[in-house]
Amino acid sequence: MREGLMRPVLRQLLSILALAGVTVAMWAAWLGWDQRRVEQFDGTATGPYETWQIIGLVLTLLLPVYWAASRHYVMGAVLGTTLGLTAAAYYDWSDDSSGLFVIGVGLVMVGSLVVTGVVSAVIASVTRDI
Repeated sequence: MREGLMRPVLRQLLSILALAGVTVAMWAAWLGWDQRRVEQFDGTATGPYETWQIIGLVLTLLLPVYWAASRHYVMGAVLGTTLGLTAAAYYDWSDDSSGLFVIGVGLVMVGSLVVTGVVSAVIASVTRDI
Protein backbone atom coordinates (compact mmCIF):
# COMPACT_ATOMS: atom_id res chain seq x y z
CA MET A 1 0.00 0.00 0.00
CA ARG A 2 2.70 2.46 0.97
CA GLU A 3 4.76 1.76 -2.17
CA GLY A 4 1.70 2.46 -4.32
CA LEU A 5 1.27 5.87 -2.73
CA MET A 6 4.93 6.84 -3.03
CA ARG A 7 5.22 6.09 -6.75
CA PRO A 8 3.24 9.16 -7.97
CA VAL A 9 5.08 11.40 -5.51
CA LEU A 10 8.42 10.09 -6.71
CA ARG A 11 7.43 10.63 -10.35
CA GLN A 12 6.39 14.21 -9.62
CA LEU A 13 9.67 14.84 -7.80
CA LEU A 14 11.69 13.37 -10.65
CA SER A 15 9.76 15.48 -13.16
CA ILE A 16 10.52 18.61 -11.12
CA LEU A 17 14.24 17.80 -11.06
CA ALA A 18 14.32 16.86 -14.74
CA LEU A 19 12.52 20.03 -15.84
CA ALA A 20 14.77 22.16 -13.63
CA GLY A 21 17.86 20.62 -15.19
CA VAL A 22 16.55 21.02 -18.73
CA THR A 23 15.59 24.63 -18.01
CA VAL A 24 19.04 25.51 -16.65
CA ALA A 25 20.65 23.90 -19.70
CA MET A 26 18.40 25.86 -22.05
CA TRP A 27 19.16 29.11 -20.20
CA ALA A 28 22.86 28.40 -20.65
CA ALA A 29 22.37 27.61 -24.34
CA TRP A 30 20.27 30.68 -25.13
CA LEU A 31 21.43 33.30 -22.63
CA GLY A 32 24.52 32.09 -20.81
CA TRP A 33 27.07 32.94 -23.47
CA ASP A 34 26.03 36.57 -24.05
CA GLN A 35 27.24 38.78 -21.19
CA ARG A 36 28.12 42.07 -22.86
CA ARG A 37 26.10 45.24 -22.70
CA VAL A 38 25.70 47.45 -25.76
CA GLU A 39 26.36 51.17 -25.31
CA GLN A 40 23.81 53.43 -27.00
CA PHE A 41 24.54 56.87 -28.48
CA ASP A 42 22.89 58.62 -25.53
CA GLY A 43 25.19 56.90 -23.02
CA THR A 44 22.75 54.27 -21.81
CA ALA A 45 23.48 50.57 -21.93
CA THR A 46 21.15 47.82 -23.10
CA GLY A 47 21.40 44.09 -22.89
CA PRO A 48 22.99 41.74 -22.38
CA TYR A 49 20.22 39.75 -24.06
CA GLU A 50 18.62 40.33 -27.43
CA THR A 51 14.90 39.83 -27.98
CA TRP A 52 15.45 36.81 -30.22
CA GLN A 53 17.31 35.05 -27.41
CA ILE A 54 14.42 35.44 -24.97
CA ILE A 55 11.89 34.34 -27.58
CA GLY A 56 14.07 31.33 -28.42
CA LEU A 57 14.31 30.35 -24.75
CA VAL A 58 10.55 30.63 -24.23
CA LEU A 59 9.70 28.68 -27.38
CA THR A 60 12.25 26.00 -26.57
CA LEU A 61 10.90 25.63 -23.03
CA LEU A 62 7.42 24.98 -24.38
CA LEU A 63 8.48 21.48 -25.48
CA PRO A 64 9.47 20.09 -22.05
CA VAL A 65 6.55 21.91 -20.39
CA TYR A 66 4.18 20.33 -22.90
CA TRP A 67 5.77 16.92 -22.36
CA ALA A 68 5.37 17.09 -18.59
CA ALA A 69 1.91 18.68 -18.52
CA SER A 70 0.48 16.31 -21.12
CA ARG A 71 1.56 13.39 -18.92
CA HIS A 72 -0.12 15.13 -15.97
CA TYR A 73 3.12 16.09 -14.24
CA VAL A 74 1.79 19.62 -13.85
CA MET A 75 3.75 20.22 -10.66
CA GLY A 76 6.89 19.13 -12.46
CA ALA A 77 6.21 21.46 -15.37
CA VAL A 78 5.43 24.46 -13.17
CA LEU A 79 7.86 24.03 -10.28
CA GLY A 80 10.70 22.55 -12.34
CA THR A 81 10.65 25.31 -14.93
CA THR A 82 10.30 28.00 -12.28
CA LEU A 83 13.08 26.53 -10.17
CA GLY A 84 15.39 26.23 -13.19
CA LEU A 85 14.76 29.77 -14.45
CA THR A 86 15.10 31.26 -10.97
CA ALA A 87 18.35 29.43 -10.22
CA ALA A 88 19.84 30.29 -13.61
CA ALA A 89 18.87 33.96 -13.31
CA TYR A 90 20.30 34.15 -9.80
CA TYR A 91 23.57 32.57 -10.88
CA ASP A 92 23.83 34.67 -14.03
CA TRP A 93 22.95 38.01 -12.44
CA SER A 94 24.46 37.68 -8.95
CA ASP A 95 27.63 39.56 -9.89
CA ASP A 96 25.67 42.83 -9.84
CA SER A 97 27.20 44.94 -7.09
CA SER A 98 24.08 47.07 -6.54
CA GLY A 99 22.04 44.14 -5.28
CA LEU A 100 19.13 45.03 -7.53
CA PHE A 101 19.48 41.72 -9.33
CA VAL A 102 17.35 40.19 -6.57
CA ILE A 103 14.36 42.16 -7.85
CA GLY A 104 14.91 40.82 -11.35
CA VAL A 105 15.27 37.28 -10.07
CA GLY A 106 12.04 37.69 -8.09
CA LEU A 107 10.26 38.91 -11.20
CA VAL A 108 11.57 35.94 -13.18
CA MET A 109 10.34 33.61 -10.43
CA VAL A 110 6.84 35.09 -10.19
CA GLY A 111 6.45 35.49 -13.95
CA SER A 112 7.57 31.97 -14.76
CA LEU A 113 5.39 30.54 -11.99
CA VAL A 114 2.28 32.28 -13.32
CA VAL A 115 2.94 31.64 -17.01
CA THR A 116 3.94 27.98 -16.66
CA GLY A 117 0.98 27.46 -14.32
CA VAL A 118 -1.49 28.76 -16.88
CA VAL A 119 0.17 27.01 -19.83
CA SER A 120 0.42 23.71 -17.95
CA ALA A 121 -3.20 23.87 -16.80
CA VAL A 122 -4.37 24.48 -20.37
CA ILE A 123 -2.21 21.67 -21.74
CA ALA A 124 -3.31 19.22 -19.03
CA SER A 125 -6.99 20.01 -19.57
CA VAL A 126 -6.76 19.74 -23.36
CA THR A 127 -4.80 16.47 -23.27
CA ARG A 128 -6.93 14.92 -20.50
CA ASP A 129 -9.01 12.88 -22.92
CA ILE A 130 -6.15 11.92 -25.20
